[in-house]
Amino acid sequence: MPLLRIPYTDPLPPPQIIPRSANTSSGAIAALAEFLSAPSSPHLKHHETQNDKTLLLTGAGISVASGLADYRGTNGTYTLNKKYRPIYYSEFTSNHEARKRYWARSYLGWTNLHKARPNTAHWAIKRLGELGRLSSVITQNVDSFHPAAHPQLPTIELHGYLRSIVCLTCRNEYPREAFQQQLSALNPAWATFLEEIIASGALDTEHPEERRKKGLKANPDGDVDVPNAPYTTFRYPTCPACQANPPALPNGEKVVIKADNDGAWMESSTGGILKPAVIMFGESIPADIKTDAEQAVDGASRILVVGSSLATYSAWRLVKRAKQNGMPIGILNIGGVRGEETFFADVPPGNTGRFAMRCSVSADHVLPSVVSTIEDLHNMRAMRASARA
Repeated sequence: MPLLRIPYTDPLPPPQIIPRSANTSSGAIAALAEFLSAPSSPHLKHHETQNDKTLLLTGAGISVASGLADYRGTNGTYTLNKKYRPIYYSEFTSNHEARKRYWARSYLGWTNLHKARPNTAHWAIKRLGELGRLSSVITQNVDSFHPAAHPQLPTIELHGYLRSIVCLTCRNEYPREAFQQQLSALNPAWATFLEEIIASGALDTEHPEERRKKGLKANPDGDVDVPNAPYTTFRYPTCPACQANPPALPNGEKVVIKADNDGAWMESSTGGILKPAVIMFGESIPADIKTDAEQAVDGASRILVVGSSLATYSAWRLVKRAKQNGMPIGILNIGGVRGEETFFADVPPGNTGRFAMRCSVSADHVLPSVVSTIEDLHNMRAMRASARA
């Protein structure tokens, strides 16, 4: 059975704090530093993974400090708009009008996403990798911040990435930046509207209420909603490879590609539909990505969740797998996390961070200090080793 990206809609429990001292920033920093520096647990199912390295699993919360929206944070889309519903894969692939609406909203949101950059949490992760504390990163995010910030640290993009467009027929990928220029050329009135939005400063603020006052609703993954906008007028291009050389269908028939005089995809086409290279809700995660993620879990000594409520099954199951492997679990996330009561059901008495840690603070606030603490510990150990030599 394929693994689908499906959101979890049940209420989440209030966050636990483990250890209790992690209810302050200094306590959270100390617990995190201990968690990341501790020797491997004696309860690991795979003894060959006693490498003292941590696997990071990150979600949208880590990118909020970069100016992007998240789903369930304090100002998250689901928190402020209970009726919000992202587009599903089946809608996108089967409905021309749904694609118009998606691409129009994505067109408006791309500017802010494109100019956003990794924040201090991403750079702290880079340093933790350099210090040998991390094995790899699995991210649910599609913003490409992790591979940009730490290209040497292996990163699995569980839900794909927005930096590219992929054809549903031939699977060729194209850069999103060039695609954005095509959308501007096909939709001059929308291009003018986007210029007006940028000039108004509506895309300069992270705060959803301030954007709402300017007529915008900013959602995760570069989705900007303008109430009552004429989405039906929006046009998007065909796949250039399919248009130049229409491929054959499994039954041997050639794919039909129809475009208007400007190159916009027409509904009489039977292929050549371009889609963001992300795993949409309701879409199957590729088998190789699923396998790589499972192997990353099995190859680490512990797992730390950063900025994720684990509200999609594809992420939650990886932490469940870590639990089954006997791995210590850490969670750094504001607000509740799906299933956390089971992940922390058997924390040993006296634990100060080695076997489990859970705090509800922003990653960009504490991770740089965690790095400093671990660097001090690293330097101290090096000095002691030098003295013994």
